[in-house]
Amino acid sequence: MVHNQHTLKKAYSFEGKGLHTGTYSHMQILPAPAGTGIVFRRTDLPGCPEVPALAEYVTSTARSTTIACGEAQAVTIEHIMSTFMGLGVDNAVVELDNLEVPILDGSARLYLEAILPEGLEDQGVARSYTDIPFALEIRDQKSGSWVKIEPADAPSAQITVDFNSPVLGIQTARWDQATDYAREFGPCRTFCFYREIEPMLSKGLIKGGDLSNALVVTDDGYMGDPVLHHPDECGRHKMLDLLGDFRLAGSYLNAHITAFKPGHTINTKAAKALRALLK
Repeated sequence: MVHNQHTLKKAYSFEGKGLHTGTYSHMQILPAPAGTGIVFRRTDLPGCPEVPALAEYVTSTARSTTIACGEAQAVTIEHIMSTFMGLGVDNAVVELDNLEVPILDGSARLYLEAILPEGLEDQGVARSYTDIPFALEIRDQKSGSWVKIEPADAPSAQITVDFNSPVLGIQTARWDQATDYAREFGPCRTFCFYREIEPMLSKGLIKGGDLSNALVVTDDGYMGDPVLHHPDECGRHKMLDLLGDFRLAGSYLNAHITAFKPGHTINTKAAKALRALLK
């Protein structure tokens, strides 16, 4: 499989509050030269320090993915990273004037609606695909979650999520490079269970969360009776997150990822273990 590297055709701007910090930020995503990868830049800090979007810079996975390097920190990066993965963006700079990426509507939809009409810029340089020498499996005994990465001819992923919920049941999702990411996963919003809200607030999380940017699942339905983009929107959002977290592997993997009950912690542990293996 031969693909060239791609970047954005122009800069795009977004703004809004962060899901966890509640702070308001302005964000720009900018084109970048071939070979740059994805870099986050903090324009509000002296010298505009940067942090590469790579798994070894992950510092927190408390209900989102945070990366940091020195003074530069970026919180809740997974949805914009998933957009880059789903569309095939190899190189971009993400500028932030605060700690956290705006949550917008809790999905990747607004990024896609901005970028897709213009399309991407073919940079005329071959994309680097990383071959996996052997299968790698990461397990979390406490949660029962696991992620398996196996050699393959091209990138693909399959997940199963079991929320122990009569509303959601067991949900599955599949992705490969032929998938219409914008339709199948892009609009799928982040979610939580009603019973989780108080514990998360007590930990200083979801200060910016509300029904405009998250689905809230109760014992018999959804708070506010939202219109779902897909019947299995929550499971599909877990795939959206997985793709964002695995973009932290730094390149496109000739691998098939199988995950059971994935979450940011095990996703990024697997991406980190993979990068260590490949070094």
